[in-house]
Amino acid sequence: MCGRYDLSDNPAAIRAKFSVPAVPQFAPNIDWRPTDRAPIVRLDADGARECVLARWGLVPGWAPDLKFGTRCINARAETVAKLPAFRGAFRRRRCLVPVNAFFEWSGEKGHRLKWRIGLREEPLFALAGLWEWWQDRDSGVGVDSYTIVTCAANAAVAPLHDRMPVILRQADYVRWLAPTADPEAVLAPIDADALQIGQA
Repeated sequence: MCGRYDLSDNPAAIRAKFSVPAVPQFAPNIDWRPTDRAPIVRLDADGARECVLARWGLVPGWAPDLKFGTRCINARAETVAKLPAFRGAFRRRRCLVPVNAFFEWSGEKGHRLKWRIGLREEPLFALAGLWEWWQDRDSGVGVDSYTIVTCAANAAVAPLHDRMPVILRQADYVRWLAPTADPEAVLAPIDADALQIGQA
């Protein structure tokens, strides 16, 4: 599960890290939530990287309305290639979701602790994502949306939750984005030692 994340770096940092020519203006936020419009990095029609703002919660083209996306903020790595909501995007529309950290909670209801989980050596990194484009049939307005792919938790995250987002190393960005590449090898939990976890 990944239902909150921190992206507090500015557009200039994203442009440098992800080698995109421009980044739309947005307000950095330490607590991005589903339905927010946040930056993602994808390939454009010519195969070059671009950064756009998209709504968190994937909405397939056949969905009746945007509310569908609230059920699709995450996609499980084990089933992403098969489920109708995700399989088209998995084959052709993969993206990077820039983050500084993601959050998880532990403890009993009413006494829950919030944990911030990031990479020790990379203050800005990418989660594996999928994107879609949906058009309102009445207004004709189009909306870009995205989901975050999750996998089984590693040993560091498992005490907090049994799922975690797929964290991509920079060397895997090209493989994940390319529609002709087989991405299965990167759909695994990152090494536990790579993570830095602290109370938020």
